[in-house]
Amino acid sequence: MKKFKDINNSNKNQFGAEILCIGSEILLGNIINTNSQWIAEQLASLGIPHFRQTVIGDNPARLKEAILEASNRSEILITTGGLGPTPDDITTQVIADTFNTPLEQRNDILIDLKNKLRNKDRNLSQSQKKQSLVPRGSKIINNSSGTAPGIIFSPKKNFTILTFPGVPSELKEMWNNEAKKWLISNNFSNKIISSKVLHFAGISESLLADKITHLLKSNNPTVATYASTEEVKVRITAKGANLEETNKMIIPIEKELTQITGLKCFGVDNITLEELVLRLLLKRKETIAVAESCTGGGIGSKLTKIPGSSKIFHGGVIAYNNSIKQRILGVPEELINTYGAVSKPVVESMAEGVQKKFKVNWAISVSGIAGPTGGSELKPVGLVNFCIKGPKTLIAWEERFGSNKTREDIQKLSVLNALDRLRLSIIMDK
Repeated sequence: MKKFKDINNSNKNQFGAEILCIGSEILLGNIINTNSQWIAEQLASLGIPHFRQTVIGDNPARLKEAILEASNRSEILITTGGLGPTPDDITTQVIADTFNTPLEQRNDILIDLKNKLRNKDRNLSQSQKKQSLVPRGSKIINNSSGTAPGIIFSPKKNFTILTFPGVPSELKEMWNNEAKKWLISNNFSNKIISSKVLHFAGISESLLADKITHLLKSNNPTVATYASTEEVKVRITAKGANLEETNKMIIPIEKELTQITGLKCFGVDNITLEELVLRLLLKRKETIAVAESCTGGGIGSKLTKIPGSSKIFHGGVIAYNNSIKQRILGVPEELINTYGAVSKPVVESMAEGVQKKFKVNWAISVSGIAGPTGGSELKPVGLVNFCIKGPKTLIAWEERFGSNKTREDIQKLSVLNALDRLRLSIIMDK
């Protein structure tokens, strides 16, 4: 296996890989840079050390400077963006100029372009032909989904550039089909790095960290917590010679985590709360409907993102106005007048109404004050009431998410809370 030079012991600082994302639209924040995250995960899975990520706008001088700097400290530079036919697609040209390498036109790329553009019998425009120019000596990374191929180019000893388009779907396909195999066959892949992510709800990151302090001190596997508005994650990462070895290290840590946290852990890796809820209902052959106010259809939206959800999810009512709560869901006017729309009696009535209207086994209702206005001393912004009604279950509760949260955060937290309590209710409803 190729051994990368150690960052602390190398005077030349030649080590590992770095990622360079090119495009003014990324630099200006017009689009979210998801490519760096994805590539970083792929490098980790191959055991290739990775220490830097850079974003550069469509400026030839600054791009050349970034490439030169990378060539003096890294063995692999992975670029995304700047490979298309437009004037601001400058990556290939700048790479060639940086290392005084002439561009040459590849007939195989031209033929591929004509086929993709359905232009077999006519000449391509100069901008289209531009995509067939690559530095002399480059290996092509084929792009079956788009028009711009990538390259694998080694302009100097111990330094290789791999280029990809900025379109995430094209990047991923090219990486999996060719680039990954090239990195492995050329001995860049070192130890295997495997990860497993556990998902938690109903517990804060700080409280979870307090419960697993001893695990967070582990070196191999490493254990780390990550928090978002909607959930807390724990990533277990192990290094080993092969997948069998890394899995043996991860399994006991995962088992201990779930023993410590119990039902707070709702899933592993890519599973979501809504997917888990639908699985539980499908297993029981039961159905669900929703009545939503402050979440504006957020719960229903989450559930319907899952393929096949129509077998379980029958529909919902967005009862944002009090008159809809009364006319569609049958909430008595006196309940609203007496307790207010944001109250336990009202959400209980909403749940009962939507359960009857859709003839389902389960119903969720939610009504709250998402802000930033509309709160009072008794009912502040962030106050949300919920109800879950099932075959043997009827629970109503309130949450105070805090007036310091944004409207969007309160809505997201409400959706998460409702789905998590639904998960627990289904498990307990026996």
